Amino acid sequence: MLSLLLALISIAAGHASEPRASTLQPDAAAFAFDKTMRVDYFHTGGPRAGETLSLDRVVNDGAWPGSRTQFVDATNLGPYRFEARDAASGALLYSRGFASVYGEWETTAEARTVHRTFHESVRFPWPLRPVRVVMQKRQTANNEFAEIWAAEIDPASRFVNAGALPPRGAVWSVFDSGPAERKVDLLLISEGYTTAELPKFHRDARRLVDALFAQEPFRSRRGDFNVRALDLPSPASGVNRPNAGVFRRTPLSAEYNIFDSERYVLTLDNRALRDAAASAPYEFLEILVNERTYGGGGIFNDHATASVDSAFAEYVFVHEFGHHFAALADEYYTSDVAYETGAAIKKEPWEPNVTALLDPASLKWRDLVTPGTPLPTPWPKEKFEEQSRSFQARRREIRKRNAPEEEMDAHFRRQLAADEQLLKSGPYATAVGAFEGASYEARGLYRPQADCIMFTRDRVGFCAVCRRAIARIVDLYSK
Repeated sequence: MLSLLLALISIAAGHASEPRASTLQPDAAAFAFDKTMRVDYFHTGGPRAGETLSLDRVVNDGAWPGSRTQFVDATNLGPYRFEARDAASGALLYSRGFASVYGEWETTAEARTVHRTFHESVRFPWPLRPVRVVMQKRQTANNEFAEIWAAEIDPASRFVNAGALPPRGAVWSVFDSGPAERKVDLLLISEGYTTAELPKFHRDARRLVDALFAQEPFRSRRGDFNVRALDLPSPASGVNRPNAGVFRRTPLSAEYNIFDSERYVLTLDNRALRDAAASAPYEFLEILVNERTYGGGGIFNDHATASVDSAFAEYVFVHEFGHHFAALADEYYTSDVAYETGAAIKKEPWEPNVTALLDPASLKWRDLVTPGTPLPTPWPKEKFEEQSRSFQARRREIRKRNAPEEEMDAHFRRQLAADEQLLKSGPYATAVGAFEGASYEARGLYRPQADCIMFTRDRVGFCAVCRRAIARIVDLYSK
């Protein structure tokens, strides 16, 4: 093991990051596009050891599906960023910002008392020369990235597995708009569908994709996407729901109750997810969970999930894809969450649709603010919070007694009707401004509009700021 590590990597930690990369894109001649390099690593943390990363393996993840021109990410999104640099010259070859399950777990109370390890991956075009893969983390003090780990990787090393992985299931096209390298490539994967239920997966996939591309700006940019799906049958119908006492073993190990939140669905088995996804060209992943219980999840540049048979499945699919695709923050703040909240001093969030409004004159969406709109922007906040407390108490009671999902659906419909009526009232109901209450915080964080699909289940679509953030990511992956 020691000789393997010495032959493959060199580790460094704690170095400050270089200034943000120029938008000048590297030469495509640095890569071989018939393969994708996937670097798997372990991400560990806890109250005594601190945050550590360690290499797992380096493998071929199939032909590179991404852009042949957009290698450097200038969006400045994500709590983490990785860079692939030429080992000899230090030249930047590729970079992307991202979030992770570890990064979310780090904000829970459990992280202060328990040590845990999560498996993660980064992917980039197969380099022709040795590269230094640098992992960076956004620093709380100044919001800038600093290096926390690095590994030097020689693509010609015998410890780098360049072999192709056979497909794990049948891949089919939901719709195709052109070559993978010139389009955003979305892959949907079945989870909790038996072989006999795969026709249902096909119907669910088409229905949910239609819901996504009914929303702007996805509707206008549909021609910039390819959507494929992977049939990955499970031995039994449904997925693991530990909070309900329902236990399943599925190919991707997707489950409810992540961070002890009854509605939060993710997979913690990153290796299984990535090995399955290697069956098709992809840049973004969504797991369709064959369940009736309301739930889903989404992590920027990692993966998203949605239960397909709840009455609000289309909303969940679109909302969670907003997290995964464009780094959109949750704008709601009255629902129960696993994360620790209530910090006295609010830092400016990195997400594009939430602000601490430390300086209204330099609001990051200032150019979109409706003329004459005050900052902060008045809205019926107290009435909304009172109304929401009542609905949340009822929701907890329904879940506690494990009531039929139809009862929860009816409850959500009543809440939707009440929220829509309240939020469309007032002089600034459709304005872009800065509305206090966002990202799980009732005070000190602000969202761009009174209502948005990132705030409620209401039928309002993405707000103007979220639409612009989405379009920016489409541009990054489709040119």
